[in-house]
Amino acid sequence: MKKNEQTFEQSLERLEQIVRLLEKGDAPLAESLGLFEEGTALIRACSKQLDEAEQKVVQLRKGPDGEPEELPFE
Repeated sequence: MKKNEQTFEQSLERLEQIVRLLEKGDAPLAESLGLFEEGTALIRACSKQLDEAEQKVVQLRKGPDGEPEELPFE
C-alpha cells in the first residue's frame, strides 16, 4: 500500500461520514459537490481493493487433492 493510500476500513469509514454529511442537507452546494466527488473516488478505491482481494482468494483456494486450484469466487 502506498503512503497516501487509506485502508479499506478507513475508506469505508470516511464514506459513511460523507453519507451522513450529505444526508443532513445543510452543506453549501460547493461543499456537497466536493464531498460527492470524494465519495466517488473512495468507492472506486474500495471497489479496486475488493477486486484485488477476490483475486487473492481465487488464487489461494485449494482443490480436492490439496493443490491450489483456481475456482470462481462465490
